[in-house]
Amino acid sequence: MANWQTLIREQIAKEKEAATKLLQAWVREASVQGNERSIQESIAKTLHAMGLEVDLWVMEGDELLKHPYFVSPRTVFADSPNVVGVWKGTGGGRSIILNGHVDVVPAGDPAQWSHDPFSGEVVDGKLYGRGATDMKGGNLASLLAIQVLQALGVRLKGDVIFQSVVEEESGGAGTLATILRGYKADAALIPEPTNMKIFPKQQGSMWFRLTVKGRSAHGGTRYEGVSAIEKSMRVVDAIARLEKERNDRINDPLYAKLPIPIPINIGVIEGGKWPSSVADLVKLEGRMGVAPGERMEDARADMEAALRRLADEDPWFAEHPVELEWFGARWVPGAVAEDHPLMDILQRQFVAVTGRRAVVEASPWGTDGGLLTTLADTPAIVVGPGVTQVAHYPDEYIELDAVFQCAEIFALTLLEWCGTDDAAN
Repeated sequence: MANWQTLIREQIAKEKEAATKLLQAWVREASVQGNERSIQESIAKTLHAMGLEVDLWVMEGDELLKHPYFVSPRTVFADSPNVVGVWKGTGGGRSIILNGHVDVVPAGDPAQWSHDPFSGEVVDGKLYGRGATDMKGGNLASLLAIQVLQALGVRLKGDVIFQSVVEEESGGAGTLATILRGYKADAALIPEPTNMKIFPKQQGSMWFRLTVKGRSAHGGTRYEGVSAIEKSMRVVDAIARLEKERNDRINDPLYAKLPIPIPINIGVIEGGKWPSSVADLVKLEGRMGVAPGERMEDARADMEAALRRLADEDPWFAEHPVELEWFGARWVPGAVAEDHPLMDILQRQFVAVTGRRAVVEASPWGTDGGLLTTLADTPAIVVGPGVTQVAHYPDEYIELDAVFQCAEIFALTLLEWCGTDDAAN
């Protein structure tokens, strides 16, 4: 294995310039939602050139659109194809999925960026641009791991399935479509920006909307009305208590560094129409965290029960219950056992490449890994280059050395996980 490590490191050194240029080309593609066709066709071309079996398709059909796990603000994906490339093994080995998304969040105000948001500019070893960290840098690491092994003439026993998907930022419809198309494996790696921490567990989340009712009156005689704004404060307090109750149940060392493992965040409050009127309606929108291993239905039931209890505190809510709606984005939680064989391989190869022990924690956010683990029976581990502190922010960047280090760890992991066919090498 030490010999393989030397060969892989030397080959990555030879590939760095070309790999950097490829990542720059990807970042220069403004692949926001609905505009992913160009980058996906480019990736498909690269996979063809590598000799992989390539599948490029546009998501459609009732099997996807009516699936209980389908979430998206749209139902037409004509300019947002998925791409999968399969590096077929010789047989008898374990298979693996390398899954990453190419959709990026909007760049925002260009004036807040030091460089053009889609420049791909490289400064002091950092490549800048929207999507560099979240998560085109991780995707490049996955692709480079395959390219390096191919360049060294390696033949793996197990299949390597490279997935370039859309819709992750909206809840995972792209990965769901790959599952419905039949893609699954013995395990998966999701190179989201974890700063190379290894996340065997990831929380899920779902968006909710609460409607709080009041009774309108003139502001001068506000005591004749019932303020929905004041009632909404009781609702916010109830949500805070629910958050504490749910987090008090969690006793998992992987969450030790997170002050709130599964937060409930209220991100939108809208209410009232006139300063001199008592507000008769308030809308609250937020995000509810879901623990790894927890059913999303059970999390919803917790929310529903907390809102029902409001009637015990205030008779108003008995006659005017808070309306609850689940809408918008949703990410499925996922959990892989810490003693899973891929966890062991990853941690050993991390030590071999970096000289230090890997940090193993639980993810504070959701990824497509939950869908793979839950629906495709493909245990998914999240680990990749980049840090979430710069994802979705102006001047997003990724350190190129981290990308190449990840590629080295991934290449060594593929060798051990999939196995090598000595007769073919």
